[in-house]
Amino acid sequence: MNTMNYLKRTALSISALAVLFASCKKNNEREIILTQEVTGVKGIYVLNEGTWNGKNASISYYDIAKKTVVKDFYKQANAKDLGNNAVDLKQYGSKLYCVVSGEAGKEESFVDVMDVNTGKTIKRIAFNTTNDGYLPRYITFYKNKAYISRYDGKISRIDTASLNVDGELQLKNGADNAEALEGLAVANGKLYVAGSDHVSYPKSLKNKVVVIDLATFTKSKEITVNDNPIKVAANDKGDLLVLSAGTYGSVQSAIQKINTTTDAISQTERADDFASIAIYNDQAWTALEVYGASPKIKSFNIATGKVGTDLITDATAVAMPYGLDINPFNQNVVVFDAVSFAGVAGKAFVFSKEGKKQHEFETGINPRGAAFVYTYKYVYKSL
Repeated sequence: MNTMNYLKRTALSISALAVLFASCKKNNEREIILTQEVTGVKGIYVLNEGTWNGKNASISYYDIAKKTVVKDFYKQANAKDLGNNAVDLKQYGSKLYCVVSGEAGKEESFVDVMDVNTGKTIKRIAFNTTNDGYLPRYITFYKNKAYISRYDGKISRIDTASLNVDGELQLKNGADNAEALEGLAVANGKLYVAGSDHVSYPKSLKNKVVVIDLATFTKSKEITVNDNPIKVAANDKGDLLVLSAGTYGSVQSAIQKINTTTDAISQTERADDFASIAIYNDQAWTALEVYGASPKIKSFNIATGKVGTDLITDATAVAMPYGLDINPFNQNVVVFDAVSFAGVAGKAFVFSKEGKKQHEFETGINPRGAAFVYTYKYVYKSL
């Protein structure tokens, strides 16, 4: 997600505050507005993917002050299960957006839009035909629009005010009818979308990042990257990182930096098992060797494109780091531990940017993403 002025925009959109107290009738008069500033973190939502096709996805909620967790908070708030194969959770303004892929051949695909303060569903936006799902994957935002990647090769655009789909873009390539699309992010007014080879139909985008001009919502180019790009992350400066899984047995996984002014690859770092990437401002973190005996969470130097030092400095053990998220307010890093991928409860660890554990709590099955609930104060500002 593009985090430019993230906290300021979140506060403004949540409160819809822009109250004018004075008009500029005289040269020495100024406009005074009442706005909100973030003062702290109230809670953390954690998205739990569940077991594959197990219909046991969930959203947990951790109360920071009370240090208590409700492992299936979504079901408690909405009196129904979340769904099957939940893959992404993001906050935009006063709403949470949860992407639920479902299973191929079934009508289980949707984006669930919730109130960020209560977790209650505002609307479920279906992504289905009459008998099948489009398998939506990831979501990002730009100028009051949400963009969702899909396994049928389309990008859907949702208006965040009406919560209606108001545009679709098919990323065809040559004679192929569909492409599997994965992670996506916005930088410099462009949408960057990873094409993967996770599905069995033609795979011409298996080593491509597609660039979309958001002003016109049209495809502008493709960038050739490492095999099987799956995750894309961007910061406010326009730095873009692409994590590619590679091809088992022949091509290593890699993290590549793309210059979003020229759309050229400027750095490549390869390893046997890059599993996740998170970025905020000048800091990035990656998890690697997740399936080995000693999984690692390392800093990633955006300037040089190289893996750096360990995140964890207090000997806290994470068994299988399934994902990472950075809190924009305090740069704390949330690490999600799948524990065993065997259908058991997972864990979430919150580390300071210095690598010291702040919180640890149980989650649902296979936790993989987070969204944050903040506290605010009112502030008067002159323009």
